[in-house]
Amino acid sequence: MNARFGPAGGSEAFAAKHRSAADAPEYLSKMGLDHYEYQCGRGVRVSDKLAESLKENAVKYGITMSLHAPYFISLSSVEEEKRDNSINYILQSCDAAKRIGAERIVIHSGSCSKMSREAALELAKDTLKRAREQAAAQGYEEIIFCPETMGKVNQLGTLEEVLELCSLDESFLPCVDFGHLNARGFGAIKSASDYEEILDKIGDKLGEGRLKVFHSHFSKIMYTVPGGEKKHMTFGDPQGYGPEYEPLMEIIAKRGLTPTFVCESAGTQDEDALTMKKSYLQFRG
Repeated sequence: MNARFGPAGGSEAFAAKHRSAADAPEYLSKMGLDHYEYQCGRGVRVSDKLAESLKENAVKYGITMSLHAPYFISLSSVEEEKRDNSINYILQSCDAAKRIGAERIVIHSGSCSKMSREAALELAKDTLKRAREQAAAQGYEEIIFCPETMGKVNQLGTLEEVLELCSLDESFLPCVDFGHLNARGFGAIKSASDYEEILDKIGDKLGEGRLKVFHSHFSKIMYTVPGGEKKHMTFGDPQGYGPEYEPLMEIIAKRGLTPTFVCESAGTQDEDALTMKKSYLQFRG
């Protein structure tokens, strides 16, 4: 089994020729990719017709899928109503994921701007735990929750915070966004040893089983000091923002890990995902 690679949503090249996300599996398969992350960032609106076609084509072309839950989910909001609404958005995401055949949903953690990080994390843990309980009760127990590391300093979502959220349930997998971690650390990922440290922390906290199959986002991200993430870039962008993908691909290949890499480059996410996959396969040998 190999690591899997694919884009977040449709690239500029895909959008120029296709109107429906249902066409994505064939398009990605012909490129040589094997995963697709469907985007519900602005709300969960997936018709049964689209869901049926997308699921059928994904099976036909051997494309695994995940789904990005709405961006406005805030597990740590100080307002109870917003936390309850966030649970509903997660349940809607589970429903859509099940209908399109996605195995994983990616969930933003929320903000901690009005409280201490510790207090925000406790609220997030409670919200996510209740969401998982309700999801299981409604028949979505097979959908894997993937809390995501975040790129802005004032957001909940350091690696340690995400691993703490994942420790709530043995089925949870971290969505490790290496671009986010690099941005919130102001260029913190500089070498192979920095990647090794991140992977070791996952294994130490969650075990080798979950480390082997973790979920990941990867893109180069412009950042500011002291805010962190500003905007997503492309692999070909000349401004030189990191992180670099090659050291990570070598480590993943040599350690025999098989995560799913979703590329979130700005408009070239399919091309850049393929670039990562080719690098990985070279190291895999």
